[in-house]
Amino acid sequence: MNLKKISLLVLLLVIADQALKIWVKTHMHLEESITVFPDWFQLHFIENKGAAFGMRLSLGDTYDWGKLLLGLFRIALVSVIGWFTAHLYRSRPDTPKGVFVGLALILAGALGNILDSAFYGLLFSESTPYTVAEFGGHYAGFMMGKVVDMFYFPLFQWENVPRLLEFLVDRNNYFFGAVFNLADAYISVAVVYLLVFQFRFFSK
Repeated sequence: MNLKKISLLVLLLVIADQALKIWVKTHMHLEESITVFPDWFQLHFIENKGAAFGMRLSLGDTYDWGKLLLGLFRIALVSVIGWFTAHLYRSRPDTPKGVFVGLALILAGALGNILDSAFYGLLFSESTPYTVAEFGGHYAGFMMGKVVDMFYFPLFQWENVPRLLEFLVDRNNYFFGAVFNLADAYISVAVVYLLVFQFRFFSK
């Protein structure tokens, strides 16, 4: 698997992520849900300040330094993984294709959420529960855009949740309560795959 194929894979994954986010942003109301499969899978439109799986992050009232730091961290992460991928390709010809696919997924996921933060605040007016987002309005500056999340799997209600496990449920006590996007899924799948199936390669 050469670097051109890896780059093409990253590009296609980012396009898929952004296409879905833009469709949700421009066709759904904030907090609106569309049932895909009854009782367990919905498209549920929410926005967050940049953390994965709908988690909220803020370290300031007048300027969101936490969001800026997260954006800079993601940019640094993309740079390091990009360099590492090229390094493996040039210096380790025995690298399995699966490793490159996993790294491409992580790159695409990080890039997808970087694009949200970097440009959505410049391209879209602010979403509200009552209006569909439109192009052209400014509700935030560069790197201050909100990340669009939409995948929601309310599998079952879990009453009397232990405090340590509250992060696994939403405000209605549904498990799994997180709302996430394709970029989050890329990263999660890639990390699990690399740890489970490519551990032997990295251990060398």
